[in-house]
Amino acid sequence: MISRRNIRVKVMQTLYAMDTMEQETVKPGTATSLLNEKLDQTCQIFTYILYTLARVAQYAETDAQARANKHLPSEQDLSVNTKVAGNDFVFQVLGDKGFQVNLETWKLRRLEDLDLTRKLYNQLTETEVYKTYIAEPARDKASEKHIIEYIYKHILEKNELFRQHMEDSFLHWGDDEDMMGILVGNYLSKPQLFNFLQLISREKLEYARDLLATVVNKKDYCMELIKPKLQNWDPERIAAVDMLLMEMGVCEFLYFPTIPTKVTINEYIDLAKAYSTPQSGQFVNGILDNILKDLVQANLVEKTDRNKK
Repeated sequence: MISRRNIRVKVMQTLYAMDTMEQETVKPGTATSLLNEKLDQTCQIFTYILYTLARVAQYAETDAQARANKHLPSEQDLSVNTKVAGNDFVFQVLGDKGFQVNLETWKLRRLEDLDLTRKLYNQLTETEVYKTYIAEPARDKASEKHIIEYIYKHILEKNELFRQHMEDSFLHWGDDEDMMGILVGNYLSKPQLFNFLQLISREKLEYARDLLATVVNKKDYCMELIKPKLQNWDPERIAAVDMLLMEMGVCEFLYFPTIPTKVTINEYIDLAKAYSTPQSGQFVNGILDNILKDLVQANLVEKTDRNKK
């Protein structure tokens, strides 16, 4: 569910945070604790997005009740269509015990901005897609799924107020934003298979912790391999993120036999482009490629096909 790229970002952020901490404040377990917090936030964001989708849909009932309670309600006030509030996927997610545990554990209900929920709902009701949906009294799985997908992709994702709300509520929203569409799509395809209490598989969680621990423990050795390749570059003037990404890449070359070296290089090029300077992608590519050639020549790179394990 949660991608390896996202995990690499979380490990990079953890390492960067560790580098900026006062040495006396770093204790055994500090790195793992920081990593867990960052991985937890990805799960929090996903849970909260689904909660927001449900709340926007449920607002149809709130709107209907408010209109009916007017002193002199019009015929239109008394005939608000509340079909979306009973959407199958809304019932599915709100009835999931793991989902409810996450809401309570992380106190996510407190984040809701009721005025924003109202605005999102009102924006939805003005669309032709919504009008077509409520015009059909019957329910079928395809249309139930389509309207929830539409709310996410065309109402939430494109609403600047919602995006600002997410940025204000979650420190690293920008790092997780792109992946949320994939997770929402996966959930709507097979909601019954989702385990909200384990949104990160054991395999990927183990990978995250192993990568973090390896970079921390092998930092000196990695720097021995990296520094000779910097030529006229002053290590102190190289972007800190570039150095961390190269250390992570070297560790994947040497200590993660199931990850192909090409995948490693491509991933860290993309991360350098996204999180460092405009020239960082090319710089990280050149350094890692040179190091890899030396490691291969010295028979230090051993890769296995994880599909055959």
